[in-house]
Amino acid sequence: MKFMNKKILVMMAFMLVVVLAISGCGGAKQSQQPAPAAQQEPVELNISAAVSLKDALTEIQKNYQVKNPNVKLVYNLGASGSLQKQIEQGAPADIFISAAPKQMDELEGKNLVNKATRKNLVENKLVVVVPKDSKLEITTYEDLAKDSVQKLALGETATVPAGQYAQEVLKKLNIWDKVQEKVVFAKDVRTVLAYVETGNVEAGIVYKTDSLASDKVKVAATAPEGSHQPILYPAAVLAGTKQQKAAEDFLTYLSGAESKAVFEKYGFTMGK
Repeated sequence: MKFMNKKILVMMAFMLVVVLAISGCGGAKQSQQPAPAAQQEPVELNISAAVSLKDALTEIQKNYQVKNPNVKLVYNLGASGSLQKQIEQGAPADIFISAAPKQMDELEGKNLVNKATRKNLVENKLVVVVPKDSKLEITTYEDLAKDSVQKLALGETATVPAGQYAQEVLKKLNIWDKVQEKVVFAKDVRTVLAYVETGNVEAGIVYKTDSLASDKVKVAATAPEGSHQPILYPAAVLAGTKQQKAAEDFLTYLSGAESKAVFEKYGFTMGK
């Protein structure tokens, strides 16, 4: 009897060891499972960009944030010269996209741009637009000097690249002195477009892409080849950014195939 009791005790002890070993292995197995991946930290990118890019950038914003939900793109759109001044005065910005090299060059000269990231993003053309129902005979820039054109809208030549390009064309064609008195200046190129849409002026000079954004205007003339500097939109990460990687990633995306399709949809050509 004593022998049987001893045998039972040995068997119970053995079973207890087996149970503990199994539960121990299960615990070890459980502890070896990878921890769930940590969620990416939310990032906010402030992008100062020429207002003529508005429609394309709005669509690109939606596409990008679907694939990168942790990245919030915040646009500050306006005249390139005004945006340049804001950046110089310390306004928060991670990326700058100008409608002309001039503003980017000046920021670069003040070491406010990461030179290694700079690229010509897209290109544009300059056109004369008139209201959709206009009966004026305007087929060339020279026609803007006619008496029938009483008011001509341009962007401010000090701050708006479209205005600077327009003035360059008009001087090249020797008609600036003839049209200067009829010029109505606007704070940016979209305001020029609005003046034409509402009939407040007989004509305006805007980018080709702006003309495509409105069904209330029509293109009357395109600037002659060689009458102005190439309309390039340089883009770069700014030197003061605290989101260097995220900014560079977005800039790379802007040059990629998906963004190319969007830019071309709105009338831009990709930069070289």
